[in-house]
Amino acid sequence: MMTIRVLSKGVRALSIPLFLALLVIAMGCSQSSDAVLIDNDDIGGTVEGQNGPEAGVWVIAETTDLPTKFSRTVVTDEQGRFVVPDLPQANYSVWVRGYGLVDSPKSVAVPGETLSLTSVMAPTAAEAAEYYPAGYWFSLIHVPDKSEFPGTGMSGNGISPTVASQAEWIQVSKSGNCLICHQLGNKATREFPEGLGTFESSLEAWDRRIQSGQISGFMSGTATRMGRHRFLSMFADWTDRIAAGELPPVPPRPTGIERNVVVSQWDWADEKSYLHDEVSTDRRDPTVNANGPIYGALENSADYVPVFDPVNHVSSQIPLTVRDPNTPVSVGPSMLKPSPYWGDEAIWSSKNNVHNPMMDERSRLWLTSTVRSPDNPEVCKEGSDHPSAKLFPLSRAFRHLAMYDPDTEELTHIGTCFSTHHLMFAEDENRTLWTSGGGQVVGWLNTKMLDETGDEVSSQGWTALIVDTNGNGKRDSYVEPDQPVDPKKDMRIGGAFYAVNPAPDGSVWGTVMGMPGAAVRLSPGENPPETALAEIYELPWENPKAAVQGFSPRGGDVDRNGVYWAALASGHLASFDRRKCTGPLNGPTATGQHCPEGWTLYTEPLPQQQGAPEGGSSEASYFTWVDQFDVLGLGQNIPINTGNLSEGLLVLKDGEWVVLRVPYPMGFYTKWMDGRIDDPDGDWKGRGIWATHSTRAPFHLEGGKGTLSKVVKFQLRPDPLTK
Repeated sequence: MMTIRVLSKGVRALSIPLFLALLVIAMGCSQSSDAVLIDNDDIGGTVEGQNGPEAGVWVIAETTDLPTKFSRTVVTDEQGRFVVPDLPQANYSVWVRGYGLVDSPKSVAVPGETLSLTSVMAPTAAEAAEYYPAGYWFSLIHVPDKSEFPGTGMSGNGISPTVASQAEWIQVSKSGNCLICHQLGNKATREFPEGLGTFESSLEAWDRRIQSGQISGFMSGTATRMGRHRFLSMFADWTDRIAAGELPPVPPRPTGIERNVVVSQWDWADEKSYLHDEVSTDRRDPTVNANGPIYGALENSADYVPVFDPVNHVSSQIPLTVRDPNTPVSVGPSMLKPSPYWGDEAIWSSKNNVHNPMMDERSRLWLTSTVRSPDNPEVCKEGSDHPSAKLFPLSRAFRHLAMYDPDTEELTHIGTCFSTHHLMFAEDENRTLWTSGGGQVVGWLNTKMLDETGDEVSSQGWTALIVDTNGNGKRDSYVEPDQPVDPKKDMRIGGAFYAVNPAPDGSVWGTVMGMPGAAVRLSPGENPPETALAEIYELPWENPKAAVQGFSPRGGDVDRNGVYWAALASGHLASFDRRKCTGPLNGPTATGQHCPEGWTLYTEPLPQQQGAPEGGSSEASYFTWVDQFDVLGLGQNIPINTGNLSEGLLVLKDGEWVVLRVPYPMGFYTKWMDGRIDDPDGDWKGRGIWATHSTRAPFHLEGGKGTLSKVVKFQLRPDPLTK
């Protein structure tokens, strides 16, 4: 019974039994500040190591009880505490992974349980390094010295005379060629698979390796173009040193904001197919398709669209068709030598070759997809009265467009005169769908007109990239790319977009790959085939006026302020702000290197390759995506690189990198992402960044042959213990 006596007005004294009871409660409250609080759909607990709490290590919970395999990964806080939130009811295997460790034994748990996990220190540095991202291993490659370029050929240093600089060599060995299909530096590539065979030297093993499978002609041709023996000797030296025990630098564990990430993954597609891209929403409005399906693109591998339902954890497929039954497969069955994984089996058979998906305001799915044979109809060619064909006729197109309406479940083929690669919607009344990959032109589709008329011919258009080098503010006759600048004429750029990115102001940005590469801004004008004008801004490479040096963009994106961001082969994220240009943006001097002051470069957070110039990185992200609408929670206009060798997304926040690593399965490599808001009034749980494993070789992932590509969702919560 509680006893209270009055000491004075407004003051009461407690009996000793009550005082002790309250003291115990107070002590409990003090301890609860260190405790891990969970709900019945969370798994929480602590991770202890031999030196105490393990901070900045990953806790992975995985289940096969759902319709598709599912895992959720979180990071421990400074006291080694963790919460894996909002888990579907299932039985989970839970374990610890972290730098300096080897995987802990797996515990079995269900949501609502609290676990005390024990980390396992790696017995050796070599065993610890098995968990490092591919880029740390790739940084051990020693590239030829700058003094060896241009190459002197087979009778000299073995480097092809066509390779003019060390930068070009690096560009080809990274995102210009060798890294565009899969990682280098993962276990599958820094070692030789058993099925490859037995060889007298690693040089012979490398020569055999690049002749494997359906893409062997591309790999082998690249080596020959660079100087085959010397190019492969670089890789042989790399794997020899690794086999002899050389180890890469130790990666840092996640800190700060990096510990707030929640990474969720689900299997989709099949073991022989690979993903290129995914889409979850309308780029212009990330609330479209809230809680709806995620769609993927299988490129060369198979003729269906993989679909994932994140609410019910169900993976499915949408069959694809072509208009012309004689449409050839995009990659044939021939191979120089059998695959060490699949033997003589041709595992890729797609005719559609879907590269990139986008979604419109009605949640319809738009695809760059082959629908017929390459030869164009007469309406595209010289002599046609089509407004675009009259100015720049096109004889062939190798990939076109298609649209899938989930409400009607109908697929519409759209034959374009121009080839397509990537696509993105503009914020205009015509709902214009701009495309890249057109060879010498940039193409578009007026989707409003197509919806109203069904006329694919009248709804499409294209233009060459014409620079206003005479400076009169309008489009005139022009010189060709191989001709000198004429101050009385305009100039055509010999190439077109790789990335394509409509900006809020009505312009369209894109990247032009190569050396040094460029960002291009296209102003369509009132009648784009006749009025479109381009501005070209080359990367500041070997420009004495440039404060920074970088080269070879690949994928890029534009923010709401018109600043363009792009991933570079030199190991940078680049931004270009034309508002910083001090000289004229057109005229005879505005041919590429006229605004070095507009560029800012941020070195990606991986070690540099041995022998490569300082200031760069062994990373070479495939694409840059800008979070225009604060989907991730770090603010608007946040650029994010795909981090293909970092095995995680690289987020640039206030000039500093936030690395959102995917530690399991090892080998995360994506080519695109998008952000969706499922609940505009909700907290972090109602939004997230969606991506997919995009390697052409999912059999290179941890788990090996039989491992499926995965849908990946990134979310940032306020702290590592938020439920």
